[in-house]
Amino acid sequence: MRTTVALLFGGRSGEHGISCVTAGGILGAIDRERFDVVAVGITPEGRWVQASDDPADWTLVSGQAPTVGDDGPEVLLPSTRHRPGEPITLRTVDASGRVVPLADVDVVLPLLHGPYGEDGTLQGMLELLDVPYVGSGVLASASCMDKAATKQALRAAGLPCAPGIVVREDHWAQEADAVLAHLEKHHALPWFVKPARAGSSLGVSKVTRPEELEHAMKTAFAEDPKVLVEEGVTGREVECGVLGPRDGGEVRTTVPGEVRIGEDLAFYDYEAKYFGKGTVEIDVPAALPDAALEEVREVAARAFTALGLEGLARVDVFVTEAGEVVVNEVNTMPGFTPYSMFPVLWRNMGVEYTALITDLLEQALARPLGSR
Repeated sequence: MRTTVALLFGGRSGEHGISCVTAGGILGAIDRERFDVVAVGITPEGRWVQASDDPADWTLVSGQAPTVGDDGPEVLLPSTRHRPGEPITLRTVDASGRVVPLADVDVVLPLLHGPYGEDGTLQGMLELLDVPYVGSGVLASASCMDKAATKQALRAAGLPCAPGIVVREDHWAQEADAVLAHLEKHHALPWFVKPARAGSSLGVSKVTRPEELEHAMKTAFAEDPKVLVEEGVTGREVECGVLGPRDGGEVRTTVPGEVRIGEDLAFYDYEAKYFGKGTVEIDVPAALPDAALEEVREVAARAFTALGLEGLARVDVFVTEAGEVVVNEVNTMPGFTPYSMFPVLWRNMGVEYTALITDLLEQALARPLGSR
């Protein structure tokens, strides 16, 4: 008997399109002999609809990412009055307005990036429904969505991070000069200005002169009223894929890969990541000494454990000339198209895309429901 997977994608965040592209990759690669798939798209306005399960409908076209349309049958969330451990029943509304069953779902694979999907909100709903799902739980998801909270937890675990400050929009509106003076006194340029709770480098700016800060803050506040301003770290940008343990084993990590950007880019931004802007080269494995590669893997595993993560994560770090590994970001639902860094890293370890998807679903199904 095959397991039924509800694939959730799209969503209300600025990363809606990338989530749809990820869904296309997974729809084309999931093991259909083991899994039945129900594609559930979430529109930018938050409406849940029955979506196409044809991978061709969820690809980049002329550099444009697809969008979940509002024209599909509405998907109704199930009642919480089912027995834990049993499948949940998704229902839909047909053309005549009748509510009809859509599918009995055994496990949910959320492919949502950013707020309202990767930040603990969706995970809380799935916990209430007592349904297994791929990825980290409520607290871990929420903590890792908030870059400031992530850094606080990592520092408490003894893991190095870039120095920085948190600035809220209302404080900036009243005390912009004081914030700038503090940064000039205590933090060396360049500064990276980041929305605290956005991903894929949305709203991120590199500030090389103090007079650039105002525009950078405006750009970041357009994504989030909470902003993190950090000192730039001079080092190589290295990424490590992490999977949760299986059968009582240890956290699993990949040999790290490196992102190398050309002089035509200030940093590895959203347009460079997904739409081919600028010169970007990806090296897997990273051209680092073996000792440095092992140090990155150890730091990634420690970060995964310290943050209470489950399922998967991509840990992004800087490796300085002195060999120090500085944690930059932790992504609980990293880009997952066939060509994204996370699957590429695991492919280098001998784990192909289809097997990687199966691994994540098996982890979710094996995990106890409720508190853990």
